[in-house]
Amino acid sequence: MPDTVSFGYEDIDAAEKTGRVGAIFSSVAARYDIMNDAMSGGMHRLWKDRFVRRVKPQVDEDILDMAGGTGDIAFRLAARGARVTVADINQEMLDVGVERAMERGIDGLVWSRQNAETLTFPSRSFDAYTIAFGIRNVTHIDKALAEAHRVLRFGGRFFCLEFSNVEWPGFKEAYDLYSHKVVPQIGKAIAGDEDSYRYLIESIRRFPDMPGFEAMIRKAGFSNTRVEPIMGGLVAIHSGWKV
Repeated sequence: MPDTVSFGYEDIDAAEKTGRVGAIFSSVAARYDIMNDAMSGGMHRLWKDRFVRRVKPQVDEDILDMAGGTGDIAFRLAARGARVTVADINQEMLDVGVERAMERGIDGLVWSRQNAETLTFPSRSFDAYTIAFGIRNVTHIDKALAEAHRVLRFGGRFFCLEFSNVEWPGFKEAYDLYSHKVVPQIGKAIAGDEDSYRYLIESIRRFPDMPGFEAMIRKAGFSNTRVEPIMGGLVAIHSGWKV
């Protein structure tokens, strides 16, 4: 049987997903941050601030920010004194991040094109691994989690910020209507790309629920796992430790 994975509401051959997801992010890279503001009403900035507070970056520690393309998380981590490597599979997203860093006068970041499933970094290279709104686009999530565990030092921590399953009654129905009907139209108006944003919404629906994803993190070898829902599970911060 062929190895199939989800691509939005489709099930496709796993070998196709990386290329198809790559094409989407190449298409939206230039307008990615503007779209984040438009879709979330600017709330994504607060979620990312909260996420970095949970990571608690320390001066001179080494952090890998995976799927960090445009630099939003990396800039926050670096401001706390951490040494940050920004990794992304998509070169166009990295290019946007490098340009944003130059505009802001942020030096010292390392930018690296990487596949989350097959990182080229040596084992036990980092004190923390962060990934924000990227894990659901990985073809084999279990492989990405295993790689995260491998590249962390003992005592290292894993933190993931991702959309999840809304549990608040009433808000769930309103959010479903907004995301399926409105977000693709915002994508069409701002980024000139309705289909890519339809995929991004569908990919959220196909992502494991909070208990399911926490179980995957534990299976990858992490201990002391924790889930922190935000806005009733609209997004969630998942964490675990390598001990």
